[in-house]
Amino acid sequence: MTMHDLDIDDLKAGLADGSILLVDVREPHEFAAGHIPGAVSLPLSRFDPAELPSAPGKRVVFSCAAGVRSRHALAFAQSAGLDIDSHYAGGFRDWAMRGEPISHD
Repeated sequence: MTMHDLDIDDLKAGLADGSILLVDVREPHEFAAGHIPGAVSLPLSRFDPAELPSAPGKRVVFSCAAGVRSRHALAFAQSAGLDIDSHYAGGFRDWAMRGEPISHD
């Protein structure tokens, strides 16, 4: 299967127009300390592709701290037969370093 590395511009555009569902696979304490607004938490340590939120019409994109765990989540999802092919290559570190807004909800 193919794997698409999205950059911050791709991610911002998809979040702005509602076409992306961002799934943050970092651990709960990392997510609580700050995450990309609109992201949902599904930690890689207990990742189950069946628990991915239903998002008809949206492109599921995985994100982590720096693009490593999101690749693993992508591989797990594809192995489970899901049609998911994208992750945010820069991850939360890239987002934060560029001064983008951060949620703590």
